[in-house]
Amino acid sequence: MSFASRAASRERLHIFTTNYDRLAEFGCDLAGLRVIDRFVGAINPIFRSSRLQVDLHYNPPGIRGEPRLLEGVVHYTKLHGSIDWRREGRMLHRVPLGFGADADNHPEVPEAPSRSVMIYPNAAKDIETAAYPYADLFRDFSCAASRPNSVLVTYGYGFGDDHVNRVLADMLTIPSTHLVIISYGDGGNEPHKRVMEFCETTGRTSQITLLLGSHFANVRNLATHYLPKPAIDPIAFRMVTLLQRRTLPNAPPSPDDSDDGDIDLEDLFK
Repeated sequence: MSFASRAASRERLHIFTTNYDRLAEFGCDLAGLRVIDRFVGAINPIFRSSRLQVDLHYNPPGIRGEPRLLEGVVHYTKLHGSIDWRREGRMLHRVPLGFGADADNHPEVPEAPSRSVMIYPNAAKDIETAAYPYADLFRDFSCAASRPNSVLVTYGYGFGDDHVNRVLADMLTIPSTHLVIISYGDGGNEPHKRVMEFCETTGRTSQITLLLGSHFANVRNLATHYLPKPAIDPIAFRMVTLLQRRTLPNAPPSPDDSDDGDIDLEDLFK
């Protein structure tokens, strides 16, 4: 939510994932975020290859001709396909497969793996990404990452896919870009070996921030101490007011401060 809440002058948050599950979509639903992807339609969404900069705007009450960006909107791309994508002839559809559906009894679970649209872990993944629809998805990834002042955050990515690493390395050739790597590690004797190899290969260490280990990769720690707070969230402004009052004992109370009790700052972001 903190990444999705941003000023209108900044680019929209774009989430890219190599996973084919729907955990990220489920999280967006829980957070109340509106998701924009390449699918068009409500009953039987169809994949579209056109790269239009689709976005959501609204007209403020009483104001005409000045549309504003709607808050809480993210762009979403699944680079390796998804368990709810199906091929129907020459078309690609997204089917209504419920989250946590029974794989043995649900009617939308395909009997033939060929109907699924997913890149399974194998040595030919690099070649498969050149086919439809993955080529379109990776074009979106490359265009979003390789632009001035872009910041890309990886979480849990092991840097084992060369076709993804090439895009990241190409992004870092632009001096104003930055890469943040958050990782627990792969559990081996050298848990971050591939991460360090990537950093050394690119030679752009000044453009890379490493947050490695269980402390930084813990979601609760990230959300509480490291991730930016929502720029449009009134709680963030409330926190600033409380900090000012505690730092300056004689500071006048805020006009909209109606709470009589003390507030634990840590509770504000639980």
